[in-house]
Amino acid sequence: MNHKNPPKRRSRSLRGLYSSLLVLIIVCCTGGGWVAAQTAADHTPARLAQVSAIEDNGTVDRIPDRYQLGQQLYLENCATCHIGLPPQVLPTETWRRLLQDPEHYGQNIKLLVDPSRLLVWNYLQTFSRPQAKDEEVPYRVASSRYFKALHPKVKMSQPANISSCVTCHPGASKYNFRKLTAEWENSP
Repeated sequence: MNHKNPPKRRSRSLRGLYSSLLVLIIVCCTGGGWVAAQTAADHTPARLAQVSAIEDNGTVDRIPDRYQLGQQLYLENCATCHIGLPPQVLPTETWRRLLQDPEHYGQNIKLLVDPSRLLVWNYLQTFSRPQAKDEEVPYRVASSRYFKALHPKVKMSQPANISSCVTCHPGASKYNFRKLTAEWENSP
C-alpha cells in the first residue's frame, strides 16, 4: 500500500479551501468597504441638507437616527427655558463654548454631563457650521453671520433675538422653522 497519495490529495484540498476562503474574505471586505463608504457619503451634513430640501418635516434638516437622541436631549435641556435654535444659525465654536459655560447669558445653569453632553455635542457639531479663522465667536443670533446668511432679505426693525423667531416662524416653539407667517410665505 502506497501512503504518499493521501497527503498530496489533502494538500490540494487544503490549498483549494484556503484559496476559496481568501476569495471570500476579499469579497466580504470589498463589499463591506463599499457599503460603509456609501453610508458615510449619505450621512454628511451636505448630503443631509440636500435630503432635507426634499423632505419637509418641519425642522431645518432631516436628522438621521444616530443624532436624534442628541437633538431630543438638546431640546429637553435648552428649549425648556427658551426657543431651541437650529444648530445652523451659530458656528460650531459657539456651541462648544455654550456647552462648557455654566454662566449662560446671565443665568447660572447646571451643565450637561456625559453621556448626554456628548450626544448633544455630536448633534450640534454635525449640524452647525465652521467659523472663519479671524472671526469673533458670536454669542448672539444677531451677530452671527450664519443667521444673516439664512435671512438675506429680511429687514428687521430691531435686532434679532431668540424671542423674535416666532414673529416669522410661528412653529419655532415646536422647533419648526420651515413654516413661515403669511407675510413671509411667498417672499423672495
